[in-house]
Amino acid sequence: MARKAGPIQSDESAEAAGGISDAGGEVLTRLTGTSLKVPGPSVNPATNLLINDIAIRAGGRLIRHTLEKGLLRGRYGGTGAKAIVENRSLTRSIVSGLLARYATRSVPGAVLIGGGLVAKTLFDRGRKSAAARRSGDRSLRKMAED
Repeated sequence: MARKAGPIQSDESAEAAGGISDAGGEVLTRLTGTSLKVPGPSVNPATNLLINDIAIRAGGRLIRHTLEKGLLRGRYGGTGAKAIVENRSLTRSIVSGLLARYATRSVPGAVLIGGGLVAKTLFDRGRKSAAARRSGDRSLRKMAED
């Protein structure tokens, strides 16, 4: 049986229901009203969602790379920082993306990933600072060379 055309009803029992993004969506609906007109350049809402998704991801990537280069620029200079950020391996990018996604999906995930980051920071601080710094420098220089 074919589904009738019309607005998609949200399922309140869905996993993502009630999250912060739902609250943001409700605020936008109150501000823009409930219109049958699809906001965006296309009349197809799926196309507009795709355009929006690509724009947000591209903007996030630009901001992330700018911040990372800014953090590294003081110690490694402009070209060194750029090389480190742009020569990151595919494996490292995938792993960090998966960890970030896992941390943002649930409170236990955030606690687990956050706890791991705190443990790594404490481990680095527990080592002699010169040894920890050399280890980090070695890793980043290798990334810049690859």
